[in-house]
Amino acid sequence: MAAPGRCSLSAAFRQHLRHLALQDFPCGLGSWNKSCSPARRHPRSGQPGLGMRVAGQDEALPLGEESPEALVELLRDPHSPWAPPPGCSPQDQHLRETAVLAPELIRGSKVLQILRSLQIVGKGVEEVDEGLLQLQQLEELILSANHISRITSANLPRTLKVLELCCNAVADLQDLCTQPPPELQHLGLGYNRLRGPSPDKYLTVTFWPNLVSLDLSFNNFTDLLGLVSQLSSLQKLRILVLQGNPLALIPTYRGFLVDSLPKLSILDDTHVEPEERCRFHGLARQPELIRCEARVVVSVGEIKGVPDPRALQRREVGSEAPLITYSYCVMYEFVEGEELEDGGNTEVTKIHQSPVVATRHVDSSASAWGTGETGRQQEPAATGEPKAHSAKVFATPGKPWADTIDCSYRKEHTAKDLVGLKSYLEAGTTVSVVEEQVLSWPVNADPEGNAVTTKKAGRGLQKNSAKGPSPRDKQKKKKQGKPHELRSDPPIRRTLGTTRVTLEALLATEDLVATVCDFGILTTEQPLQTPGLEEKVRTKKGADKSQKPKAERESQASQKTAASARGKRKTKTAAEPEGNRGLPPVPLTVPFQVQLLRWPLAARLQSLESAAVGNSR
Repeated sequence: MAAPGRCSLSAAFRQHLRHLALQDFPCGLGSWNKSCSPARRHPRSGQPGLGMRVAGQDEALPLGEESPEALVELLRDPHSPWAPPPGCSPQDQHLRETAVLAPELIRGSKVLQILRSLQIVGKGVEEVDEGLLQLQQLEELILSANHISRITSANLPRTLKVLELCCNAVADLQDLCTQPPPELQHLGLGYNRLRGPSPDKYLTVTFWPNLVSLDLSFNNFTDLLGLVSQLSSLQKLRILVLQGNPLALIPTYRGFLVDSLPKLSILDDTHVEPEERCRFHGLARQPELIRCEARVVVSVGEIKGVPDPRALQRREVGSEAPLITYSYCVMYEFVEGEELEDGGNTEVTKIHQSPVVATRHVDSSASAWGTGETGRQQEPAATGEPKAHSAKVFATPGKPWADTIDCSYRKEHTAKDLVGLKSYLEAGTTVSVVEEQVLSWPVNADPEGNAVTTKKAGRGLQKNSAKGPSPRDKQKKKKQGKPHELRSDPPIRRTLGTTRVTLEALLATEDLVATVCDFGILTTEQPLQTPGLEEKVRTKKGADKSQKPKAERESQASQKTAASARGKRKTKTAAEPEGNRGLPPVPLTVPFQVQLLRWPLAARLQSLESAAVGNSR
């Protein structure tokens, strides 16, 4: 009996039969096929006697009845009101046609005797109860995308050959292996919560003597050696799917499995070729090469589409406006771990992410390129999934502006937390282009102090105009001839664009994710212009405007308008160089790629590193 409040498989099956409408037109028995009775069946075979009908029998059907062929056509025609309902499997369609050709076979409990395949997908089933034992001829049971956390093997028919439990919540195999179906050939447990291998060795020939196909993809298996020691006892195993597990991120994963399971034909949906077996021959006898870590290389190319910042800065000679320097970098997130220095980099902050939603948490000890902002950390829901992984933000070295900013960045990361790396790849990474501005001021650039000094110097010149230059004046001239020392303000950072890069393909069979991050076209602000001498003079004489004649004021207004137009034309010329005038704007883009090192590539890199260490000694 099913537990109260839990959706049982038996209840879902009864609802499924009602959904198929096996007793309604054009299925079942009714006024539309009264003459379709057991008397019309073949006297020897007991099967519908459709082949015994002589030509012209269709015309002999009673008025208002349809031939079985016509009724079946109503079930098959996609434009018919009785077309297959959404989610109808081929087995369901076969059952509906059986209800037309032999309606007596699906009446009452008889339908339980003819079912060989049952698919209950996405119906919220939580429990496989003993009612399933009534399906005595069942060979295939597909229960994908439900909420099954445990399955008791005693409730499974002994005739079962295919059991598919993909996308459920199975976390343990103990109940399933109590009394498993002896003839089972395929077991699908992908996208569950298994963490084994269990010390009870539930994945051995003791429980699955006839298993040919096993799907354990996208669980949380981490012990490659322990799992292979169990799977090697399955002498009939030919198809194995382990992709999406943390252990599949180990560089020697595929080679070790291919050499350890010589009878395997397909691994992770890819055929095992003889050349591959030859290439990995002997790897199974070197377990010391199985390191529980993954090696990932991140590369960043050229930044294009950054507007020229010099068009926004017009600094007059002799003015006290600051000198602004610009630099640009690319930031990305990666799971915490060891990093191998292949190129310059700057570690920024720490963040915490869940496998689905990334929430930023900036460490208080943020170093260079840190934002200094603190966000609240979102606690992951208690769903039994792996805990939120901790990640860092890395940045390429800052480069000055250019039409094409070449980052030439390559960095190899070594991740020892394989479960955290899997969560990181599922969530993807965030890539940002950041601009840094540094304002540098002359050390003696104090507006108020300069004004007082100017007044005092004026009075001194009036008193000592008859005298020659004093030694103090000579020292001042010498100081004025030296270049000013600059004082830099704290850097000002601005994110020019942010995008998310999907990395889930690395959990499957892909080794490389390469993309061009397109942030769109940046909109530039109006160029900043310091007030010139003419503008200061006009501001000073603004008080005399009201005293001038009207005609003179109108004349000056027209002159200002013309001057403003000339200034705008000059600004446009400064912002758009002569060679770029008329060209369409270029979007902000940067190539970004993440590569998961596999064997033998990782082995070659490892040998090179060992050789380099030996030479350094």
